[in-house]
Amino acid sequence: MSTQLSGGVQVAAQGIHTSSADQYHQVGELVHSSDGRAFRYALAGGTSLVAGQLQQAAAEVTNHQNLTSPVVAVDAVTFDVTLGATLASVNQYANGWVFITVTPGVGRAYRISGHAAVAASGTMTVNLSDPIAVALTATSRLDLVRNPYAGVIVNPTTRTSGPCGVANVLSDGATAVGNFVSASGGVAGSVIDATHVAEPTVGNAMTGIADTEYGAVKLHLV
Repeated sequence: MSTQLSGGVQVAAQGIHTSSADQYHQVGELVHSSDGRAFRYALAGGTSLVAGQLQQAAAEVTNHQNLTSPVVAVDAVTFDVTLGATLASVNQYANGWVFITVTPGVGRAYRISGHAAVAASGTMTVNLSDPIAVALTATSRLDLVRNPYAGVIVNPTTRTSGPCGVANVLSDGATAVGNFVSASGGVAGSVIDATHVAEPTVGNAMTGIADTEYGAVKLHLV
């Protein structure tokens, strides 16, 4: 099915305080509560997520980046690409994207509908939701990029991707009301007053937050 442009979810099939082994929405779908809060439908990355802690997208796989493209014609919706020395699990990149990083075709992103499991350095058949708009050649390079809401983990002290969500969040050190907060590099799952500018910005503190306590943050992530 091709990528559709539409409004937000009107009726959620699952409560915000519940989890399920069954998938009820597209990963990453956005829903708003009647009080204005925003939520993303996410897939936990192998271990349970922790309420009140900053979450991060699944770690990037550098061996699945800067891949040599095959020759792919305009309007194709599938092609084979050889991965680097890291395997891919079944549908690891479903609802993610192929980004074309070197011309021809540079700047385009194509949604991935699914794929089979692939051994390290094996060949993946990539199935696309949308047809190729600009023909690719062996000169083209491409990155496989996972949907940021698939395989979500508690934000680690050493970043392996970007932060993707939280609401009431743990503070590493005191945070002043109104200040930017960033992902902490010292305490997993927490934020720190953004005077520490080396970390990615998460949002603004809505109240002062004491060290090791949890507080409200207006996110910039949704």
